[in-house]
Amino acid sequence: MGKLFKTFLIVICLTRLNEPLQSQTQELDSLKTALANHTVQDTTRANLLYSMAYYNFQRDSEQANLYLNKAASLSDSLNYALGQAKVFYLKGVFENIKSNIPQSLSYFEQALEKYKSINDIKGMGVINIAFGITHYDLSEYDKAIERYKKAQKIYEELGDEREQITCLINIGNAYSEKGEYTKTIDYYKRALKRSKASGDADGVSSVQFNLGVVYKIQGNYPLAIANYNKALQYNLATQDTLAMAKCYNNLGDIYTLMENYDRALGHLKKSLKYAQQKGNTRLVASTQSIIGGIYLKKNDPESALNYYKTSLELSENTNDLRQLAVCYNSIGKAKLMSRYPKEARKAFEKANEISSEIQNKQLLAESYLGIAESLLWENQFHKAVTPLNLGSEIADELEMLAMRKKVAGLRYTIFQGNRDYKKALESHIQYKKLNDSLFNKENVEKIAQLEYEYKYKQAMDSANIRELKLTKTVLTTSQDLEKSRQRYLWAVIGILLVTSVLGGAFFFQKYQNIKAKNQTILTEQKLLRSQMTPHFMFNSLSVLQGMILNQENGKSLTYLSKFSKLLRSTLEGSRQKLVALSDELATIDGYMELCNLDTNPPYQYTLQVDPDVDPRSLKIPPMLIQPFVENSVEHAFTAYEPNKRIEVGIQCKNQQLCCTITDNGKGISENRSKTKKGKNSLATTISTERLQKLAKEFGMPGSITIQNRAVFGEKGTLVTLIIPYKIHVDS
Repeated sequence: MGKLFKTFLIVICLTRLNEPLQSQTQELDSLKTALANHTVQDTTRANLLYSMAYYNFQRDSEQANLYLNKAASLSDSLNYALGQAKVFYLKGVFENIKSNIPQSLSYFEQALEKYKSINDIKGMGVINIAFGITHYDLSEYDKAIERYKKAQKIYEELGDEREQITCLINIGNAYSEKGEYTKTIDYYKRALKRSKASGDADGVSSVQFNLGVVYKIQGNYPLAIANYNKALQYNLATQDTLAMAKCYNNLGDIYTLMENYDRALGHLKKSLKYAQQKGNTRLVASTQSIIGGIYLKKNDPESALNYYKTSLELSENTNDLRQLAVCYNSIGKAKLMSRYPKEARKAFEKANEISSEIQNKQLLAESYLGIAESLLWENQFHKAVTPLNLGSEIADELEMLAMRKKVAGLRYTIFQGNRDYKKALESHIQYKKLNDSLFNKENVEKIAQLEYEYKYKQAMDSANIRELKLTKTVLTTSQDLEKSRQRYLWAVIGILLVTSVLGGAFFFQKYQNIKAKNQTILTEQKLLRSQMTPHFMFNSLSVLQGMILNQENGKSLTYLSKFSKLLRSTLEGSRQKLVALSDELATIDGYMELCNLDTNPPYQYTLQVDPDVDPRSLKIPPMLIQPFVENSVEHAFTAYEPNKRIEVGIQCKNQQLCCTITDNGKGISENRSKTKKGKNSLATTISTERLQKLAKEFGMPGSITIQNRAVFGEKGTLVTLIIPYKIHVDS
C-alpha cells in the first residue's frame, strides 16, 4: 500500500533530476569530457567519478558501480571524508534497491559518521531520509516518521524547499501505511501545493502516485487510475524504469479489482519486466502476488497459490513484513476457495500477527474478516462474531467501502445461520446499500456528466431549430419589406402630388414598423447566437467541477479565471455585428489554452497569420471561426491520442479573407456526415446561411468548404472559410 519510489533516494535526496532527458544526456557528456581532461588524482577527480556513478544510476547499473568503486578507492587514498561519505551513501542506495537491507543500513551508518566528522548538515539530512526510507521498507513506520521529521527540520534551517517537499511526501507515505488517511492526505496536499509552486515536476509526479494509492484504498478507482497515469507519463519521459515498474504494478492491481484481467496482466507483465531489470526483489514479489490474485478471481486457486508461494518466498528472503502479510491473507483466500477452512485460518492468523506487529490496519482488518469467514465455513457462527466485529471497526474507521460491504455479507450469513431472519434481512439491505454506494462513488461523476451533456444537447438542438426559424422569418420579413417599398412607390407615382403627403406619411410609418419588427428578430437571433455559446462552456464547468471535487484549489482558480475571461469575450462578441479579427483570434487562443489545462496529452495548437493581413484593421462577424476549432477538439481525436495537432491559418488572396482549420484526427467521412445530422450538421447549415447573407450585405464572397484530408494523402479534416470583412482604419 503506497510503497515509496526507491529512486526517491537518489532522485530527490541529492541533486534533483528534474531536467529533460536531453539536458541530462548533455550533462553526462560534459562529465565524460571533464573526467578525460582531468587526470590529476585529487578531490576534483573523485567528485567527477562520483558524479559519473550518479548520472549512470538509472541508465547503466554496471557502469555506475564501476565509477563508484573508482571514486571510493581515490577518496580513501586521499582521506577525502566528503567523498567517502557520498560513496557510502550511494552504495547504501544500491543495496536498498536490491533489498539487501542490513548491508544498506551499514553503509548509511558509515556515511552518517563521515558527515558528522566534517559537520556537513545537509549530508546529515540526506542520511536521515535514507534511514527513514529503510525503516519504511521494514514496516517500522513510527521510526520512519521520526527520521523524516528530523530531516525536514534540517532542510527548514537550510531553506531547502525541494527537500522539505520530499520529507512531506515521505511522512504522508508512512501515515498511509498506518491507515491514518486524514494525516496522509494533509501531508500530500501540502507537498503537492509546494511542488506546484516551485515548479517541481518530480515532486508533483510522486504525490500523484501516492494519491493514487489512497484513492485505490478508498475504492475510487477512476481517480486512482488518473493519478497513476499522470505519474507514469513523467516517469516515461525521464526513463525512470523503477518508478515505471511501480506505476504499472499498481495499475495492474486496480484493473484486477475492476475485473479487467487482460488489461491488468498487460500492466503487470511490464512491471515484472522492469522490476527484474532493476533487481528489485520486493517489487517482483508484489507483482507475483497480484498476478496470483487474477487467477483467484478466475476461480483457479491452484495457480493462484503457486504465485502466492513464490511471492512469499521472495518476501521472506528480503524480510518484507508487509508483503508477507499480504501473501498470508492471499493464501488464506485461496485455501478457502479450495475448501480448506482450517488451513485458510492458519494463514489468516499469521497475517493477523504480522499486521499487528507492523501496525498496518488495512491488512489487519482483512485478516480478521478472513478468520471470521473461515469459521463460518465450519458453521462456527458464535466464534466468528468477535473477529468480524474487530474487522468491522477498522473498516469503519478507515472508511473502506469494499471491506464494509464484505462485513455486511458475512453478518447476513451469521444471522441466517442463527435463524435470526430479521437481522439477516437488515444485513442484506445494508450489503446492497454499500454495494450501491461503492458503485456510485466510482461512477457518479461520469453519470452526472452524461446526464448534463444529454440535457445540454436537447437545449442546443432547440436553440438551433429556433434560430433556423428566425432566419427564415428574417428572410420573409426582408422580402415583405421590399414588396412594400415597391407598392408604395407606385402609389406615390399614381396619386402624384395630391396623395404624396398622406402616402409618404403612411409609408414611413409602415416602414418603421417593419424595420422595428426586423430589428427585434435580429436581436433575438443575436441572443440565440449567445445561447449557442460553444460546447466549451459546459465542458469547462464539468472539468471545473472535477477539479473542485479533487480539491485541486490552485488549478481550479487558474481554470476559473481563464474560463471567465473567455466567456466574457465570447458574450461581448455576441452583442456586436463585427469584431476585430485580432479579437476573434485571441478568443480562439484562449479557448485552446483552456482546453489544454485539463487535456493529456495536450493539443499542439498553432496559429499562423499571413504578414499581409492586419488583424487589427479587419472587422469580421463574430463566432465564425471558433465553432469549427471546437469541432476539431470535440470530434477529431480519441481520448488518449498522442500528437493531436490543430492548425489555424489566415491569408488574404485576391482580396478574399481565407481561414483554414486543419487537424490530424480521424477525418470527416461520408458515413459520419450521414449519421451525425444533429448538432454539427445544423451548426454548419446555420454558418453557411449566415455567410451567404453576410456576403450579400458586404458585397464580397463568403463560403464554407469541409474536406477529408485523405484526398490529399494526409490524415484529418480541412475546413476552409471565405469570410466577408470590412476594413477599419483608426484616425
